[in-house]
Amino acid sequence: MARQGELFTASQFGSAGRADTPDLPLQASQLLDWQTRLAAHQQPLWSNQAGGAIQVSLFAGSPGTPEEIAKAFNPLQLTPQALSFWRWPAAPQQGAALYLVTDRPADLGQPLLLYVGETGQADRRWKGEHDCKAYLAAYSEALLKVGLGCQTSIRFWLDVPSAIRPRRALEQALIQRWLPPFNKETRSRWATPFQADPA
Repeated sequence: MARQGELFTASQFGSAGRADTPDLPLQASQLLDWQTRLAAHQQPLWSNQAGGAIQVSLFAGSPGTPEEIAKAFNPLQLTPQALSFWRWPAAPQQGAALYLVTDRPADLGQPLLLYVGETGQADRRWKGEHDCKAYLAAYSEALLKVGLGCQTSIRFWLDVPSAIRPRRALEQALIQRWLPPFNKETRSRWATPFQADPA
């Protein structure tokens, strides 16, 4: 049986089967709109924390359900660190942790919680490949290209269970409450404009 010939040359169409088009630059208004939509969801959560809520200890008495802990948890009580913390000679944190990546856009007046993760090895989790690192690089680059700045940082919550199942339950409760856009569970909700989600 003879093979059917090609109707179009490879130079006419990209790998996705559509004509190659130059990358369209993102506009500042698109990025600000995206940040504003995220801020609209997270603003009431930050406002609830403004009253000086005490950080929850998982080991003091009966801590409650993961959802109750997530509701009482104040991410801003954790010390922010540079995203390059893993390059320091000595890791400032060890063992099990939840980690949260935030940004403080100058125009919003409130932080944005971009990612929540969990690990059994806080000193090693951020080394090497990590989906969130790719999203943060694309996010920062997109903002800088249109003249908007970012102040991203990472915060570690070390007072978490060392057992993986309760730690992941707490991570999921925080993700469901805050809906951070770089977590795979919520990426489609926010339609991240600066990087296509790999299929």
